[in-house]
Amino acid sequence: MLRLAAIVLLLANAGYYAWSQGLLQGWGLGPASESEPQRLEQQIEPQNLRLLPPGGQGPASAQPARAAATTPDEPPACLQAGMFDARQAEALRQAAAQLPAGSWSLEPVQAAGRWMVYLGRFPDEEAVARKRAELRALKVDYDRPGAALEPGLSLGRYSTEEGAQRALGQLAGQGVRKARVVQERSDTPGYTLRLPAVSGAQRAHIDATLQPALAGKALRPCG
Repeated sequence: MLRLAAIVLLLANAGYYAWSQGLLQGWGLGPASESEPQRLEQQIEPQNLRLLPPGGQGPASAQPARAAATTPDEPPACLQAGMFDARQAEALRQAAAQLPAGSWSLEPVQAAGRWMVYLGRFPDEEAVARKRAELRALKVDYDRPGAALEPGLSLGRYSTEEGAQRALGQLAGQGVRKARVVQERSDTPGYTLRLPAVSGAQRAHIDATLQPALAGKALRPCG
């Protein structure tokens, strides 16, 4: 038995040596060859390989950085604010004097008068409450008339006296009594600030310069 085991081991060693040295390639037996031609065949599209500079930043990764660094400025836009009375316009004129000449103007405008269909004045708030109840029963809308006409009720505001008179006639047809037309506001002169060409880069400087004199009015696109 020992002699048989020795013979088998000797044959196994001889077979492995022949296999590892490629002596059995003719029978299709042998280890995979790692010769240079075979390694080249295993490469996937070697012509597309590119060497990168240190840091791994190739042309593709550099392109977005250049694009982000060149953001175009916003196109100039026309802005305006108003209207301002004579006192507010003078304060605004002094503030705007810090801006480049020709970049702004104060343009005179006329605010049209306004008329109201009005109920009042009433002797007290209790009388106002009773009238509100009557109007609700008639399905007539109402609003507060403003401090100068309290205690009372506004049944509508109109840009012309003719419009207010027409509304008064319609309300009379609905059962509203003792209403009348009053002029809530007369024609009022004023001024509008106009900045014809404000770029995005200029906007922050203009806001900081004019904000204290704008009297709470916002700069808006020109209408």
